[in-house]
Amino acid sequence: MTQLLNREITADIMRNRIDFVAQSPFDSLFVYEEDKIMGTLGFRIRENIEDIVRYGEISVIVVDVEEKRKGIGRILMEYAEDLAIKNQCKGTWLVTGHKRINEAHNFYKDLGYEDTGVRFVKSF
Repeated sequence: MTQLLNREITADIMRNRIDFVAQSPFDSLFVYEEDKIMGTLGFRIRENIEDIVRYGEISVIVVDVEEKRKGIGRILMEYAEDLAIKNQCKGTWLVTGHKRINEAHNFYKDLGYEDTGVRFVKSF
């Protein structure tokens, strides 16, 4: 998470996040590991009342910087898509930041994802 967010994530903060996911009926957190954790996937079911369908949202995906280019990201994305299919979702979607436009955006496009809009946020 530290690598994804570019800031220190303490053990307490991570425990809080894991507790938050554990209490959620919609969110799940998965890890890819081979002797150590190499990647993380956050997944949730989103119900779209506009079309009365479900989508699988990839809420977090991160691969350890030392483990990139080994296919782990693709494995995690395929796993998310399989989860979406098992939950009768119409498709999957994710939100990615402008700072990740080169590497991450090209990765998603290579997997068949397309840019469909802009997210607007108002923080309180």
